[in-house]
Amino acid sequence: MVDGRVLRGERTRVAVLDTAIDLAIESGLDGLSLAQLAERLGVSKSGLFAHWSSKEALQLATIDRCAQRFTEAVVRPALQAPRGVRRLWALHERHLADIAGGDLSGCFLKTTQFEFNSRPGAVRDRLVETLAEYHTLLERLIVAAVEMGELAPGVNPAQLSFEMNAVVTAAVYETRLLDADTVIGHARTATLQRLHGLSPRPDLLPEE
Repeated sequence: MVDGRVLRGERTRVAVLDTAIDLAIESGLDGLSLAQLAERLGVSKSGLFAHWSSKEALQLATIDRCAQRFTEAVVRPALQAPRGVRRLWALHERHLADIAGGDLSGCFLKTTQFEFNSRPGAVRDRLVETLAEYHTLLERLIVAAVEMGELAPGVNPAQLSFEMNAVVTAAVYETRLLDADTVIGHARTATLQRLHGLSPRPDLLPEE
């Protein structure tokens, strides 16, 4: 039997980390601290030490929670699409929807990767792992689409993965400065045109 106190404790921990994500999106992950988080939640700083003993521990836990949210909102739904180029497109479309919608887990990961790209340490290492895992997933879906004859045999999985992620990364930054609907539309069209050009079965994809 699962201890109810454990479940309540985990729910509280998740709620705190979700607030930490919101704060990090507002002012950067480097600006996130236990004191700032305690003030936003209206609790004592000492109470948060029970979960995280340092600022770095909190930052790492926040990254992990955001990656979990990204998996729940983007990856798992996309993997329900038919295997091949449709699944690859579903992942990209869900990623763009995450940026356009209210969850913002994709935005958090992209902005923190940029924030820590020249700062050696555990936080940067965790962000590198998270980005590498996403590229591994993209490349796996690309390879599957090639094997099924839904992408051309000469497609380089690492190159296409880079291009698809680059489009999403650009969308994250430009939606903060320009009209978000227009930017998401351009990002969607850019990748659709690329996949249409690489696929012997463009009928499996939406119209450009």
